[in-house]
Amino acid sequence: MERTGSRTGPSVRPSGLLAGLSAVLLAAGALVATAPAAGAADADLARNGGFEAGLDGWSCSAGSGAVVSTPVHGGTSALKATPAGSDNARCSQTVTVKPDSAYTLGAWVRGDYVYLGASGTGTTDVSTWTQSAGAYKQLTTTFRTGPATTSVTVYTHGWYGTPAYYADDLTLIGPGGAPVTVPSAPAGLKAGTATASSVPLSWTASAGATGYRVYRGGTKVLDTTATSATVTGLTASTAYAFQVSAVNSAGESAKSAAVNVTTGTGGGGGDSGGLPAHALVGYLHSSFANGSGYTRMADVPDSWDVINLAFGEPTSVTSGDIRFSLCPATECPNVESEAEFKAAIKAKQAAGKKVLISIGGQNGQVQLASTAARDAFVTSVGRIIDTYGLDGLDIDFEGHSLSLATGDTDFRSPTTPVIVNLISAVKSLKAKYGEKFVLTMAPETFFVQLGYQYYGSGPWGGQDPRAGAYLPVIHALRDDLTLLHVQDYNSGPIMGLDNQYHSMGGADFHIAMTDMLLTGFPVAGDQSRVFPALRPEQVAFGLPASTQAGNGHTSPAEVTKALNCLTRKTDCGSYQTHGTWPGLRGLMTWSINWDRFNNWEFSRNFDAYFGG
Repeated sequence: MERTGSRTGPSVRPSGLLAGLSAVLLAAGALVATAPAAGAADADLARNGGFEAGLDGWSCSAGSGAVVSTPVHGGTSALKATPAGSDNARCSQTVTVKPDSAYTLGAWVRGDYVYLGASGTGTTDVSTWTQSAGAYKQLTTTFRTGPATTSVTVYTHGWYGTPAYYADDLTLIGPGGAPVTVPSAPAGLKAGTATASSVPLSWTASAGATGYRVYRGGTKVLDTTATSATVTGLTASTAYAFQVSAVNSAGESAKSAAVNVTTGTGGGGGDSGGLPAHALVGYLHSSFANGSGYTRMADVPDSWDVINLAFGEPTSVTSGDIRFSLCPATECPNVESEAEFKAAIKAKQAAGKKVLISIGGQNGQVQLASTAARDAFVTSVGRIIDTYGLDGLDIDFEGHSLSLATGDTDFRSPTTPVIVNLISAVKSLKAKYGEKFVLTMAPETFFVQLGYQYYGSGPWGGQDPRAGAYLPVIHALRDDLTLLHVQDYNSGPIMGLDNQYHSMGGADFHIAMTDMLLTGFPVAGDQSRVFPALRPEQVAFGLPASTQAGNGHTSPAEVTKALNCLTRKTDCGSYQTHGTWPGLRGLMTWSINWDRFNNWEFSRNFDAYFGG
């Protein structure tokens, strides 16, 4: 979250990471001076690589691709793909290959900053590029598949802010993969802790499967590409039987053995934190002023169910000593007194609202690198909660607060001190205040959904160590977590579960990013390390309240489309979710102050949608 309104330019962290990764991959690709000679059994495996059949077999991000008749390299057609805004015009297809085999990828390209690459190789993914090609130029790279790799994704893309590029006569030369056969039924189906309305399921991956179907009482209820899913919309105190099947292009397997689960009795309790079924979360600029103006606690409308006080900040980056005070009168002339502020908090709580202290923000870097800092965090945050009679804590660590040490590659068992100490500190606070303690988190997409592609510095180093760094925190605290509301703004393009890049500002981005949290996903593409789905009542998504509040503002009409898709499976556009979640908790916004500045447009739309 930002003290100011919007940044002066687009978010550069994801783009910077991707650029750095491209450089690393390019360096790896450059080690191969010549392509290996094709063997007798080798063939061109790319489908429609000359684009003579239009875009058949190809998928282009954000509708960026088209087939043109000029300029072409060979035949009568070529690909023209146009980057726009934060989309780099990525066009890709998935090709069946043979494990532990050598392949040569080539294409003729034209334009500035054109990339050619392959991902999912099971070894080292490769990429090559040209900075400027006024006429068609051939790009070539090679790779070897891993011992279990049966498919790879080949792609081209341009770069942000550059004109259209052209590609033609793309080839992937190597041995063809074995014919696709129907996968075996998934094994190891088990259920996690059921709530009154949902049941989390997980199972073992089936070889050759590209997706899974979840059945309840013999009726299909959702599709997923992950090996976990949460079935929602269930009735309290009711017995259910679940099965899972595996699917690929050859068909669907038999169903797994059934697992029987009885849902909980209901009543909310610690799972809901005392929140309504659909909650509106907002940040209140209590300790500083900006262009939105100061809003007194007593003047916050009843629309807001969770009010996060922005911000508690450390005395130094590594001290762990968090302080909070009201905005000085010299900066905020209409600020209330401490006594009035505390009284207004009590009045909000009496009306059923929750008031939390939010730690961090754009300027509040917090690194709990030592046990002393951890203990200071627990003590100082507890002091703030007690002083103002607050309901809990919101973690809004940004910037360089969280990053993963080299070699810390498994989100399920983190070893990095700043991660381990934060988890320990929050658990201590939860233990101190009990089941009514409300815990929320507001990470950026860079620290969560980007983990689908990249996690930490990566197995070979060179990646941004902050990539996906919130995942171990969320996972370790998922049983204590009341609500996760990722900031779907100030973000570069992020790859969704459809393996396409999605850009902020429209319904599609919120649908794809939220679907990842409610479906689960393999971290860094590793199917043995799947981040399990969160319960829908634990999830909201965050947006700027106005165009002044941050990059990625989404119009009320697009917000409504996103909610319709996620909760009703309507208005979904091109992205297809892996389930329907009527229990989705709600929305978060930066901020209450900016919403007031914008005539309460954001909260009015929320109230109209959920009948507030």
